[in-house]
Amino acid sequence: MLRVIFFDAAGTLFEPAEPVGATYARIARQYGITASDEAVSAGFRSAFHGAAGLAFGPNRDAHELRDLEYRWWRELVAKSFAGLGNFTDFDAYFAELFVYFGDPEHWRLDPAAPTLLGYLSDRGFELGMISNFDFRLYHILDGLGLRRYFPTITISSEAGYAKPSREIFEIALRKHHATAGEALHVGDAEHLDVEGARGAGLAAALLDPAAGQALSIHDRVARIFSLEALIEAARQIPFP
Repeated sequence: MLRVIFFDAAGTLFEPAEPVGATYARIARQYGITASDEAVSAGFRSAFHGAAGLAFGPNRDAHELRDLEYRWWRELVAKSFAGLGNFTDFDAYFAELFVYFGDPEHWRLDPAAPTLLGYLSDRGFELGMISNFDFRLYHILDGLGLRRYFPTITISSEAGYAKPSREIFEIALRKHHATAGEALHVGDAEHLDVEGARGAGLAAALLDPAAGQALSIHDRVARIFSLEALIEAARQIPFP
């Protein structure tokens, strides 16, 4: 039976208050870059899809992990602006950007999230988070009032594996002493969340606002149009 429900973070429970490319471009204008939001967004998508996973692993001290996370994002942002001009001070730009996205005020919480998470917790489900994020996630969760719902938080930078790798799901399962057959993962990315979860043996729910209000379940994968629809999906997905 279903015992543990894992959630992705950004894109599932909350999202940037402003599109990422627009933020990159807006702040970049203070540092000599006049590229359009669209051009920066395209550069970011290309850089992000071509980047190695944000995953460095255990057996590293906190200082080393923070340095690796910072450098990973710095390289990705630099590649996002390839061919779009020259910064007056890229290091200062990136430092401002990194702090910006670590501020909970710059993220928008799905208003359904607290009610849903409280409902699931009250009914005895164990909740966990699996995210391809860095240490800033903890502060964001605190600021959005979400951290109290998650006794376990597994982030790729600390785990050493990033979704869709099966290992990050297995690490999260061990924290709950659960089997894959007892778990469901909820996320917004087909490749990272659904294919990753299924590859590790978990059931999955894809948050897709374009899915329509009719619940669709196939091969233990549900497509839901909103977080509220997860409750019915969890009832209908077959568990061993």
